[in-house]
Amino acid sequence: MRDHVSPLALLRAAFVAAGLTLTLAACGEDNHAGHGHHGEDEHAEEEFERGPHRGRMLREGNFAVEVTIFETNTPPVFRTYAYVDDKPVDPKQARVAMAVRRLGDKVDRFVFAPQGDYLQAQSSVTEPHSFDVSVTAEYGGKAYKWTYATYEGRTTIARAAADAAGVKVEPAGPALIDETLDLTGRVELLPEGRAEVRAWYPGRIVAMTKVIGDKVRKGETLARIESAASLQTYAIPAPFDGVVAERSGSPGGVAGEAPLYVVVDGSKLHAEFALFPQDAAKVRAGQKIKVMSVTGEAETTSTIVTILSPAAGDSPMLRAHVEVSPENGTWWPGMGVRGLVTLASEEVPLAVRTQALQRFRDFTVVYARVGDTYEVRMLELGRQTPEWTEVKEGITPGETYVTENAFLIRADVEKSGASHDH
Repeated sequence: MRDHVSPLALLRAAFVAAGLTLTLAACGEDNHAGHGHHGEDEHAEEEFERGPHRGRMLREGNFAVEVTIFETNTPPVFRTYAYVDDKPVDPKQARVAMAVRRLGDKVDRFVFAPQGDYLQAQSSVTEPHSFDVSVTAEYGGKAYKWTYATYEGRTTIARAAADAAGVKVEPAGPALIDETLDLTGRVELLPEGRAEVRAWYPGRIVAMTKVIGDKVRKGETLARIESAASLQTYAIPAPFDGVVAERSGSPGGVAGEAPLYVVVDGSKLHAEFALFPQDAAKVRAGQKIKVMSVTGEAETTSTIVTILSPAAGDSPMLRAHVEVSPENGTWWPGMGVRGLVTLASEEVPLAVRTQALQRFRDFTVVYARVGDTYEVRMLELGRQTPEWTEVKEGITPGETYVTENAFLIRADVEKSGASHDH
């Protein structure tokens, strides 16, 4: 029995093969507004002191500021509490400002105003809550400053190691989003791809030269018949190049009206897709359709030739008729297929590849790359196709993100024990 190998093990193996070391930095320890500490990260900070509100305590002398992020029934927002000798200070007597530097050197600045028994930032803090933090405060005519780092959903991987593991990236940008309709159907022979071969005149079967499965060439003799009327023997030729699908009769028997052979030409194929009446107004001849095997191993792009109305007494389903080519035996009669009809196309200003999407906590994310560091980007999504997904918020145009083998980055982040300790 083959041992199971985890994606992270594969990633690490690729790094070892490249003679490189994987550096974990997926999630620094966190405050009440931060993200959980993991012991595996050699760069993670030591555990910090937590205050009465489970936030990070920043101290200098007998003055302290507790930093939290509050996000209950509201967008996440920084809150700070001031203390002297561990006793709460009237927030109107203190001033606090913060700056957070994100991956890629983007800096968000926050100003605070008194509210209740705390100072609250006047703007929300966007996800991910992963940054280097600078806090300044003034109290009693004295200025204070602290810095610390808190990371989540982040890891650092040497470029050569990532390349060896098959991690690929590209910039986020505009894309063509197709509105599609999914259909099911079956590959069938065209009428001209099937022929029943009969004797021209009744008589005795002298010879039958082919068996089921034999390939035949157009004009090749399939049988010889001795006419009952003239007692002359004549040959029955193959109507086209094809394969013998059925055979009936044998030498010495009598040839009458029944077919001696059924010959099929596997290159004369089409696909018939069932079409619900409510979808009939959306689908029309000439539209592009992607035809795929139900296993997903084969696909081709074609166009809808015509829409066929249901026959009398038949089901109310319409049928979309689509030509398909044999393509080295990829398609065959009776094969179940899916069809993805393109109803309309529209370019959106920002999209990512659908295969790049991953899960992180309760978010759908991609992993941005800056230098050798990868970090989650929480996305607000719009329309989606198998190839592209529209992005409304969460990543900036031109930002580089992982498009292939993103699950390896996710596995490394999860292995690091990333959390969000609010």
